[in-house]
Amino acid sequence: MSLDALFDPRSVAVVGASANRAKWGYWLASGALAGRTRRTVHLVNQRGGGLDGVPFLPDLGSLPTVPEHVVVAVPPQQVRPVVVDGLAAGARCFTVITSGGTGPDEERELAALVTAHGGRLLGPNCMGVVDTTTELRLSWGDFPSGSVGLVSQSGNLALEIGRLLARAGQGFSRFVSLGNQRDIVAADALDALIAHEATRVVAAYVEDFRDGRRLARTLATARAAGKPVLLLTLGRSEASGRAAASHTGALVSTRAVVEAACRDTGALLLESAGELVDTAVLMTATGHSAASRVVVAPTVPRTAEAHAHAAEGHVGAARTAATHADDSPAPARPLRVAVVGDSGGQGALAADALAARGLDVPVLDEATRAAVAAHLPGRAGGGNPVDLAGAGEADLRTYSRITAALLAAGDTDATVLTGYFGDYATANPGQAAHECEVARELAQAARDTGRLLVVHTMARDTPALGVLREHGVPVYERIEQAAAALAYTARHRHSVPEPPPVLPNRPPTAGRVRDGDYGTVRALLASHGLDFPAAAFVGTADEAVAAARRTGYPLVLKAMGLAHKTEAGGVALGITDEAGLRAAFARMRAATRATRYAVEEMVAHPHSVELIAGVRYDPAFGPVAMVGLGGVTAELLADTALALAPLTPRRARDLLLSLRHAPLLTGWRGAPAVDLEAAADALCALARAAAEHPELAELEVNPLLVHPGGAVALDAHGVPA
Repeated sequence: MSLDALFDPRSVAVVGASANRAKWGYWLASGALAGRTRRTVHLVNQRGGGLDGVPFLPDLGSLPTVPEHVVVAVPPQQVRPVVVDGLAAGARCFTVITSGGTGPDEERELAALVTAHGGRLLGPNCMGVVDTTTELRLSWGDFPSGSVGLVSQSGNLALEIGRLLARAGQGFSRFVSLGNQRDIVAADALDALIAHEATRVVAAYVEDFRDGRRLARTLATARAAGKPVLLLTLGRSEASGRAAASHTGALVSTRAVVEAACRDTGALLLESAGELVDTAVLMTATGHSAASRVVVAPTVPRTAEAHAHAAEGHVGAARTAATHADDSPAPARPLRVAVVGDSGGQGALAADALAARGLDVPVLDEATRAAVAAHLPGRAGGGNPVDLAGAGEADLRTYSRITAALLAAGDTDATVLTGYFGDYATANPGQAAHECEVARELAQAARDTGRLLVVHTMARDTPALGVLREHGVPVYERIEQAAAALAYTARHRHSVPEPPPVLPNRPPTAGRVRDGDYGTVRALLASHGLDFPAAAFVGTADEAVAAARRTGYPLVLKAMGLAHKTEAGGVALGITDEAGLRAAFARMRAATRATRYAVEEMVAHPHSVELIAGVRYDPAFGPVAMVGLGGVTAELLADTALALAPLTPRRARDLLLSLRHAPLLTGWRGAPAVDLEAAADALCALARAAAEHPELAELEVNPLLVHPGGAVALDAHGVPA
């Protein structure tokens, strides 16, 4: 159902309006009145009174016209009667600021009542809604106008983001406070922002992802529509008993799942409100829009060669492979940045900050160096960083001349101007007009060349900086802010998103797996195409000896019914004869008290690598596939990659190549490469089995032995939901 009545209603009624500035009712009422030239505004308070010449009416039944959107700011016990009255009066959209009753059940019933009448409900327990393009301000606090749309489960965080945006010369196109999400959820609000022409960047703070698959589809839609999505969420990891039941549960945190969903859909997961604002400011700048025309190399998974060079100390390759905060695939060529400053120290530190974020500060072409040197005093260098060596103080236009030369040269994608520019008029007010003119020249150079210009300055809120911001040039107080914003923008530009995979339709009782025992899981995975060693399942030592005659030595003995067999003494490897088998059986039975055992062919391949592969059902996102370096060191190494399941062969291969230890798979120090196609096929089979069997909360193969001739699963385990 449309959210038009939420963002641009023909009429609004605020129930609980107040003339007291200390109350929510005042801010909601005064905000509604600010848009009265566009829509009819009714204020309701049963005690009477008025605000700004508008009298308070006693109830919704007293309104002279139908209120399309009703804002409810009354005590919880009064919410339902107000909504009932609103529906009777013809209202079809409700924003409920207070909680909707005594608990979740009452709130769900309230939402069902509204939707049954064809309406929509925002909240309860929310901070309201703002649309600066339609003069709708139904919330507490000030919301500066701009082109950033925000969906948030935290009201105070939204206020913080608003203040940071205002300081940077930006603001909101729309703001939606989700509250308890009893009807309108994050995906609904984000869909509306994506379709909103005035919203250029979509930002969100989400704690409860609800239907994560639907949200992932929304994120992919945003990328396809050219709307960057900047996401904040909590970093909590799940520490439940179920999570401890397998290595997969320990290695797949809620945060890691969100990271995988963002990577796959082209959204950016950031760390703080400051990073979100810094990145949004750059992405909404005129320079960013123009710079999107710059031709850059496509994204490819981090290659084994890049890993190998990094490990060998090849600085250039290590820089190319560098990423910040995670091990997501890096672009083949990072964003190239020219640095120019009036201080050698600040220029060098800027270069370090950019390189630390995986950006390239390259040696400039000879022609570029000559073009730059033509505007510099004899002792100044034309390298990268470019040191003005006092030339800027002698003639402020040196800033625009040098910057224009760097932007026009074409051997870099962006230029960072760092240092003192913007502050000259503070010490000498007579320079204000001249400094502003140079600022206009800087902005014009960025527009003319279609490349990014970013300014880092020690100044704050000076006229020249106002000119830069007005003309779409992002300005930052700290160089690390500029570096982070550039790095996130580059990551977004280089990403190649995939639509979220579709889960298979399967009757809930068809072929259900009723336990996670090795024998059961082995049979399930074998039916999906995974290879296992020959095995027999026994209960006594005599049965084990008889099975060994069929399997042959050497062999492996495993105790069944244990989540972590090795730690419990439930695995014996390399048994070569009957005596050794009987001795191992006796020791294992005493240690584990198991009643069932597997006698399995001992498989060994030269140049093999042990992987862990698993799928865990996330409450919001459904099945999530994981692969990493495996065996008993899986949790110690914690070298893993995740994606929403099921997998395509290309996605499975990309996951393998994104591991830090990927060179072990592709041929480390002359060793032959493992069969990556077989390894990818094994991951796809595991993910497909898990997607078809949601009755298993976790499904794991550890180790998955991959080698030049194929892939074989040496152990498997499941955790019933």
